[in-house]
Amino acid sequence: MGQIITGKNAARICYVTSTDYGKSWSSLLDVTEDVLAEELKNCATVAVGPGHGIQSPSGRLIVPAYLYYIHSRVCGLPIPWKTKPHSFVFYSDDHGKSWHKGSTIWQQQTGECEVADVACSNGPDILYCSARTNKHFRVEATSSDQAMGFNSSHFCRNLCEPPHGCQGSVVSYQPLEIHQEADDLDGKGQTCFEKRALSWLLYSHPTSNHKRVDLGIYLNKSPLLPTGWNQPWIINQGPSGYSDLAVCQGTHAFGCLFECGVDACEKIIFRRFTVEELMENLSKP
Repeated sequence: MGQIITGKNAARICYVTSTDYGKSWSSLLDVTEDVLAEELKNCATVAVGPGHGIQSPSGRLIVPAYLYYIHSRVCGLPIPWKTKPHSFVFYSDDHGKSWHKGSTIWQQQTGECEVADVACSNGPDILYCSARTNKHFRVEATSSDQAMGFNSSHFCRNLCEPPHGCQGSVVSYQPLEIHQEADDLDGKGQTCFEKRALSWLLYSHPTSNHKRVDLGIYLNKSPLLPTGWNQPWIINQGPSGYSDLAVCQGTHAFGCLFECGVDACEKIIFRRFTVEELMENLSKP
């Protein structure tokens, strides 16, 4: 809060690497100036994630983050209520040797975010971003140019936020042919816009708009349509907080690491589930 009031950023974006599966690690490398570039002078504070980044099919590493941007000053001093949070991404095309600033969501006030790559049948992949807000609903944004610019962003009325919002996680999944065929039999995916997306999106987040409870898994089989989200499958009843999803490679299964307990962050639990389990539970009334 002090950084936001004074406009004096004390946060740094740094990383370490390992070439022996974590047995040893490199020295700390600070890439704050590379990542924020010209926006560093108006950055009150910055944070990465939390959660995972992705590697696109082209090999680009894409990391989600957010900053508090100073939109207005008086006599050189920031006006605190004009300092707003905005989600953005930064990327590397050389396996992390150099980093660059990518897209920022300027239209809405957004914070913690995650991104996923949506494969398309008739064009380049689409980068999808899901971002936290304090406006009762998540913000979704897409980029068709590999994170260089978000084409649009909007509040998704199908994905609620509790008061003050909460972090959520999103992953992209290439469905089995049997599940794609089932969609066609159901009459879904008939429009050109819907057929364009080959990937599904899974999203984890508390499902109440009143407090952080009842962690759910949402599925969108037409991820370029904001109305495509299914009603969630609740995987944890009661207090639930931050979460992070992963696709278990080669197994058509998923993992979800999440906060829960007597309060929303008492302990951390890992839950593994298959695509069949997901589909079965989403079909229940």
